[in-house]
Amino acid sequence: MNEQNRGTAIFLLVILSLIWGTSFILMKRGLVVFAPEEVGALRVSAAFIFLLPFALVKVKDVPKAQYWKLFASGMMGIFIPAFLFATAQTRIDSSVAGIMNSLTPIFTLVIGTILFNQKLKMVSVIGFLLSLGGTVLLILSRSGGQLGGFNFFALLIVIACVFYGCNVNFLKYQIQSSLGSITITSVALLFIGPLAITYLFGFTDFTTKLSETPGAWTAFGYIVFLGIMSTAIATLLFTKLIKISSPIFASSVTYIMPIVAVMWGVLDGERLYLGHYIGMIAVIGGVYLANRK
Repeated sequence: MNEQNRGTAIFLLVILSLIWGTSFILMKRGLVVFAPEEVGALRVSAAFIFLLPFALVKVKDVPKAQYWKLFASGMMGIFIPAFLFATAQTRIDSSVAGIMNSLTPIFTLVIGTILFNQKLKMVSVIGFLLSLGGTVLLILSRSGGQLGGFNFFALLIVIACVFYGCNVNFLKYQIQSSLGSITITSVALLFIGPLAITYLFGFTDFTTKLSETPGAWTAFGYIVFLGIMSTAIATLLFTKLIKISSPIFASSVTYIMPIVAVMWGVLDGERLYLGHYIGMIAVIGGVYLANRK
């Protein structure tokens, strides 16, 4: 990586960390007015509309045999996690959600090993077990610094990270390598976006809240910004980062992003207790070990 690319890569790394680290507080703001399913559907819809012009141009470059694969990728990497994270954050602080999202590389590694015969070193196993222990601690940590009670909503984030891990491997091994990142992202949204819009306007009272609930337009703005930045633009920036640097360097966003999420949460009045800090250190430390060369 030359000096010019190094500067650009560091800039992209910082921007991505800020975008993805901020996404959790944006969801929290949207949930003040809208139900989690409305937040999820609106997030996907906003990303779909934003990238629609690209999708209409790029879809002709996609072989029809790849259509179902891009649909599956969109469901695993965008649609389902959007609903899971929004639902989880009705009972989990945004800072904790940001920490737990760091599990994605762990599940990417494990799923790649199980389904695609990737080699798994002992240090990766240790990293996985360490992250798993940190996750359990976060799931069991309650307000007031006490341990007790299984938090089902934290488990939803774990499931979302499993979907993310599945999608990364699916993109690598199942989707035609000649397709560019803009094509993959925009066309995947082209297939799943109409589902989100149909659900939003056909099965929720989204429009009623928007016209009658105080603060609804502000919450609407937070979610639209979330969809455009975290779902659409960030995906394209991440792909650019990988191309000019390396997967190892790009994956370091995983270590910075939770810090941003925690900072936003603390500024918003959230409190982290000893169990949360220990869990956070264990999760991030485990991800680091699992992704070492």
